[in-house]
Amino acid sequence: MTEQEAGSDAAGFTKQDFEALARFRSGIRRYLRFSEETVRSHGVTPQQYQLLLALKGFPGRDWARITELAEALQLRHHSVVELINRATRHGLVERRPEPEDARAVRVVLTDEGEQVLAQLSALHRGELERMESVLALPRWQGTSDDAPRRSR
Repeated sequence: MTEQEAGSDAAGFTKQDFEALARFRSGIRRYLRFSEETVRSHGVTPQQYQLLLALKGFPGRDWARITELAEALQLRHHSVVELINRATRHGLVERRPEPEDARAVRVVLTDEGEQVLAQLSALHRGELERMESVLALPRWQGTSDDAPRRSR
């Protein structure tokens, strides 16, 4: 038995693999806590920030339908409707009629929503730059393609 085999478990992970996973998981949690505290300190909920980001970052356009936002945010339709209602009351987003489908609406950022998103995104980018090494994807020990080995 080689030294590397002795230091790995049945799933083929070494001690260093587990350390890398733990470091990455801890980095994700630290970033999420930073994000939650930062957005709250600016009067926005974490869910509202995610909504603003999903709208601005929607591929190919600056608006989205509720069903598309539900998919992007991984939430149920009715939860997204409530989130949009709260964000609308805070002046962050607005609903507009969908020209091609009278049953649907477009959700768009307001000018205030754009400003809030720009400010918060700059803070998030700075934090991500500071955490770059912690949030780097783990490299797996003892594999040629740097992918985790699967047990057979």
